[in-house]
Amino acid sequence: MSSFAADAAVSRSKLVSRARALPLLFGVTIFISACLLFLVQPLISKLILPWFGGSAAVWVTCMLFFQAGLLIGYSYAHELSRRISPKLQALVHVILLTGSLALLPIIPNAAWQPPAGEDPTWRLLGVLAATVGLPYVLLSSTSPLLQIWFAQSEAGQLPYRYFALSNAGSLAALISYPILIEPRMTGHSQALLWSGAFGLFVCLCAGTAVLSTRARAERMDDIALHISRAASYPKPSFILPLCLSASASALLLAVTNLVTQNIAPMPLLWVLPLSVYLLSFILCFESERWYRRAIFLPLVLPALLGFVALAGPLENSSIFLTVPTLLGALFVCCMACHGEVARLRPDPAYLTGFYLCISAGGVLGGLFVGLLAPHLFPSTYENPISFLFCAALLLYILWKEHHEGWDRSRYAFVPWLAALCASLVLSVYVTHRAWTEYRSAVLLARNFYGALRVEDYRDHGRTIRELSHGTIIHGLEMMQPAHLRHFATTYYARESGIGLTWQALQSSGPLSMGVVGLGAGTLAVYGRGGDKLRFYEINPLMRSIAQTQFTYLSDSPAHVDVALGDARITMSTEKPQNFDILVIDAFSGDAIPVHLLTREAFALYWHHLKANGVLAVHVSNRYLKLPPVVQLAAQRLGKSAWLVDNADRDLSEIYAASWVLVTDRGGFAAEPLLKGKLKRIQVPRHVREWTDDYSNVWDILHTGTGR
Repeated sequence: MSSFAADAAVSRSKLVSRARALPLLFGVTIFISACLLFLVQPLISKLILPWFGGSAAVWVTCMLFFQAGLLIGYSYAHELSRRISPKLQALVHVILLTGSLALLPIIPNAAWQPPAGEDPTWRLLGVLAATVGLPYVLLSSTSPLLQIWFAQSEAGQLPYRYFALSNAGSLAALISYPILIEPRMTGHSQALLWSGAFGLFVCLCAGTAVLSTRARAERMDDIALHISRAASYPKPSFILPLCLSASASALLLAVTNLVTQNIAPMPLLWVLPLSVYLLSFILCFESERWYRRAIFLPLVLPALLGFVALAGPLENSSIFLTVPTLLGALFVCCMACHGEVARLRPDPAYLTGFYLCISAGGVLGGLFVGLLAPHLFPSTYENPISFLFCAALLLYILWKEHHEGWDRSRYAFVPWLAALCASLVLSVYVTHRAWTEYRSAVLLARNFYGALRVEDYRDHGRTIRELSHGTIIHGLEMMQPAHLRHFATTYYARESGIGLTWQALQSSGPLSMGVVGLGAGTLAVYGRGGDKLRFYEINPLMRSIAQTQFTYLSDSPAHVDVALGDARITMSTEKPQNFDILVIDAFSGDAIPVHLLTREAFALYWHHLKANGVLAVHVSNRYLKLPPVVQLAAQRLGKSAWLVDNADRDLSEIYAASWVLVTDRGGFAAEPLLKGKLKRIQVPRHVREWTDDYSNVWDILHTGTGR
């Protein structure tokens, strides 16, 4: 064999080896980028959650940011691949990746905390942009950018399986966070670990960019030929993929908001709906065999019916029944939407534009649910609108295909007509229910912190006014007859933990009581002349409702004032208040903000309590066993903690409630009113003390329906 032939053989061998290695390198880089992309979402959201009141709206707003970041990343990949040469593409991308390292580690700056009374939406988006904006955008651009590079280096081979691989990496990251990472690491350690992994990814991506540039340079003739052929194809319409993507995104956020508001704003309940959403992407883009129209389209209407039934809002049922039902319905609808998107995927020449369209649809759905709906609607009307839009869109697609020759047989139209009639019936029902709610309410109002409802009803000859947020009643006042207005109702009755505590201490003279969480202001009923009551309330809308729709605050003979803002932030700036009693009763829906139950929070509470004061924590909850968390915090401070339960008394509008009383006040347990009613709290072995840097709601989940 001649020297020339030998060199040619070696060259061919190297080309074959690189041809085999390059697709693997593309896959590894895309998979790692997807893992980091979706791992950072619950990580950074949990870090900033306490700054914005710990409400469910924090995650929904974060989701809007992440969807917008995905759109920017896809836009960047789209323009980069179209405007400049392959060598410059790699150079620009590597320079930006290197520059993003300057933002590490991803530790948010506390200067972004919102002032009292301000809508925190823009500050929340701002802190995300400042902390993870550039790394997130570059990570989101990796999958479409490398896929177009692959298609070019392989002369037009279809790269759509890489899209499924990308979503598989995202799903793996989401599942691993609440199961493997959150229970074992503090938030600070998680941020440092992610930052280190991102640095390694930058090196890997830079290497992939360089190698793919060489491969594409060697295939320039093939690439030019493929581009010229693709230019002859009609440019696809992206309107339907845009609408389908928006529909699936709106459903995702509606379900997420529904679950987190009524259970807990916790990473597990953040990632479960998102994982279902991503799983549908994986299945629909991995292979055509997964999405079967004959299976999924008939299931859409039953799924939407399940949404409507459970979104009115969530019923008082087991978490292990309600959540799987919602997730199953979400999966069916996302499979239908994403399956139709996959059927419309174009030639790889239009790949980045196609992905750009999908991400734009995601942003539109997120904008509708996360940003526009709280300002447009006084209640959560975006839920039924999102459900019905999904049905209407799928019906339109089938109608369009029928008229374009999909199936013109006599009976092919019958199932479509039946589905249309069922959708119209469902629409009428949803509209009637929304109108009935609107008409019967005294007040419907909404802001970042949620939708509040004030309603009057008659019961046993009494006129009762009720304040609710989601499924939870935040206060109730018997307006008529007038002498019942000063009666302590709901969770604050005289036989409740807080009622017994007040009665036990009131003989010592005028009392000073702080209350974290205003509601209707029911606890003001205990105030007497000379007493001082100070409420801490983050939601300005709640303060307005308590002052204008209820009389507890205005009728109280005590000195009452309301401090607006997050209780921890406000109390950290105040001088010691010397409270005799401090009440923690800040619920958002049925979820108590986690940052109010940490070691640091309890230390702050005792900074404002007298040495012999009592901390009363309201722990009634359908889904979370909160007493062990309070017990561990009390032990850290060397205090005693007791659980006090009381039963329902329906005729008196008194609800079953659980309170934990924390104190080292001498003789407190021997008080005649409390004797025999205080119970010790058992702490399961697996439950750890919560701190500002560590909390794990999963450890205290239970299936009860106590609240």
